[in-house]
Formats: sequence, C-alpha cells, structure tokens
Amino acid sequence: IEAAIESTRDIDQRLVSAQESRRILDRLYGYEISPVLWRKVKPKLSAGRVQSVATRLVVERERIRMRFHQSEYWDLEAEFKTDEGKLTAGLIELGDLPVATGRHFVETTGELEDPSAVAHLQAEDATQLTATLREQTFTVSQVTEKPFTNKPYAPFITSTMQQEAGRKLRFTAQRTMRLAQSLYENGFITYMRTDSTTLSSQALNAARSQVAELYGQQYLPDEPRVYRSRSKNAQEAHEAVRPAGEAFRTPKQVSSQLDADQLKLYDLIWKRTVASQMKDAHGMRTNVRISAPTPDRGNAVFSTSGKVITFPGFLRAYVEGSDDPAAALDDQEKVLPPVKQDQVVATEKIEPQQHFTQPKGRYTEASLIREMEERGI
Repeated sequence: IEAAIESTRDIDQRLVSAQESRRILDRLYGYEISPVLWRKVKPKLSAGRVQSVATRLVVERERIRMRFHQSEYWDLEAEFKTDEGKLTAGLIELGDLPVATGRHFVETTGELEDPSAVAHLQAEDATQLTATLREQTFTVSQVTEKPFTNKPYAPFITSTMQQEAGRKLRFTAQRTMRLAQSLYENGFITYMRTDSTTLSSQALNAARSQVAELYGQQYLPDEPRVYRSRSKNAQEAHEAVRPAGEAFRTPKQVSSQLDADQLKLYDLIWKRTVASQMKDAHGMRTNVRISAPTPDRGNAVFSTSGKVITFPGFLRAYVEGSDDPAAALDDQEKVLPPVKQDQVVATEKIEPQQHFTQPKGRYTEASLIREMEERGI
C-alpha cells in the first residue's frame, strides 16, 4: 500500500470504460434472466453474462446425451506368463485392421465413425476368436522403449484451484472459495481471484529456496520457470494463487493456526507452487506387442505398456489428482517383466470383454468451470 501511494499515476480511462462495459453487459443479460430464475427456481437469485453461458452449456450437453445411441463392441483380454512374471494385454489388431474401441465411435452420437476401417467385434465373433486363440502359440512380436518427460503444472489460478480442490478434496467451488477467502484475509495466501499463472520475483525466490532446502539442488532448475496464461483475454491483474510472504511457510509450520479444511487447501496451494519451480520428471515407457496367427482372420495382436520413472522431479512434491505424492509416485509406475522379441509366452487365460459406448457425462462443478475457462469466459 505504501509503495502504491508513493508511485501514483493517472487513472487509465480505458480500464474505467472496460469496467463500465462489463457492468452494462451484466445488466443487459441479468435483467432478462434473473426474473426467470425467480419464477422457475427460487427468489433472490441473480444471473448475468457468465450464468447465461453456463446454462447454455449445460442444456447443450443434455441435448447431446438425449441424441446419443448406445453401441456395443467387444474385445479380448489375455494374461500371459513368462519365467519373470505375468503380463496383461488387450487385443488391438486383427489382420490388418485395428479392433474397434471407444475412440472409433463418434463422441456425440455413439455410432461407429468408419465401419470399413476397423474390426468391429460382436459377441459371437469374440467368443469364436477366444476359442481359436486358446489353441495358438503366442510370441512377442515387438518391444519398444521410449523415454518420456513430464513437465510440472502451472501455479493455481482461481479455476484450476477450484477444479483440483474438487478432485482431491471433494470441495465444492463455493466451499473452496470460502476457505481461500479466509486464508487470504489472514495473510496465508495471495489474492485468490486471479486468471494469471505468473509468479512475482519474490515468490520465485521463495519457491526455489524451498525446493533446494526440502528436496536438494538436484531438483532445482538452473532458471526460474515462467508460465503463460492459456486464456487469450486473461486480465492478469493479480499473480497466481500462492503462499504469501517472502518465505513460504510449510503446511507443518501453519498447522496449529488453521482448521482441518483450511490446512488441506493451504497444503494443496503450497505443493502446487513449490512443484511449479522444480525439474521435469523423466522416465521410460515400454510397449510390448504379442501376436498369434488365426486360420481365417490374419494375426491377432495384443498390446500392453509399462512405465518406469527414472527421475521423479516435481512428482516428489506434487502429483495432480492425488493427496500423497510419495504414494502416488508408486502408482505412476507400471513395471513389466523383461521380455525379448520372438520370445514364446505361455497363455494363462483369454477372456472376451463386452463394452458399450457412453454419452458425454453431465458436467460436474469442476468440469463446467474448466469448460468455461477453456472458452475464455
């Protein structure tokens, strides 16, 4: 506040006009929509430019669900055994065609996109193919290994904080904002209504020093990470949601000053901010294809994949959608037993699997917020 008083400037009339335009737009929509809410839902509700779009999105999603026709498709799941362990794999190809899966159906109608381009298995096909393949010898036809890199997530803006609190903590958006407001008012976090992923130099220094202190220099990038907002019309009037101050207080240091829910949200914000300034995670993905001939439909190819993390990087601090990074790090890995090309593998079991296409789900609070954010609302 003192710094602002010492460096005053002329009022930017363009910003004033922008605010007035927004207020007028709210009234043009709100004065039409709010009375409908009073009659149809309950009194004293208000709606404007955001609520009207949100309502339209919900209605459009429901219309898509009503037009949707459920389709049936089958595939096979097999369990193979080697001297080193077991592999579970799914049928992906039959002859020269990929086996139809959910991605081959039109998302909005549930119908097959191109019937001639896939092998669309029905119940009878799957049963016959299962019986045939149980008599065949399976060999490893391909083993590929590729390195991968995962980059840390940007610090929280309002909408991503609401989404992640909904996923991890099962908080509603309203509850999240109420808790964030109390954390902000008591000096634990920065302002919680923001569409900017930018961190101030103060925050970058605090996060980087904490990474070095808690996880070691090997987890600290040479340069601070800079994030850009995805929304083209982001106002970026405030920095990202982060722990307040020149030095971040760990959740353990503030636990005695916060109630249980406040601490959960602070912990989430702290982890996300610190992780945003850590190194990438590195690992190796392995894909194994196992095939066997069929008398009349060419080769049946099964596939499975594994994942091993060689350097956890930011995952040491934060795994999106999980409360415990240490436990979630194990869940990130799927280790396959070692196999070689042309190796014969024993068939433990092969089972046909029935599936149905599903319409797009109704919006949850978090997914509706994400959809509006992506549309720049």
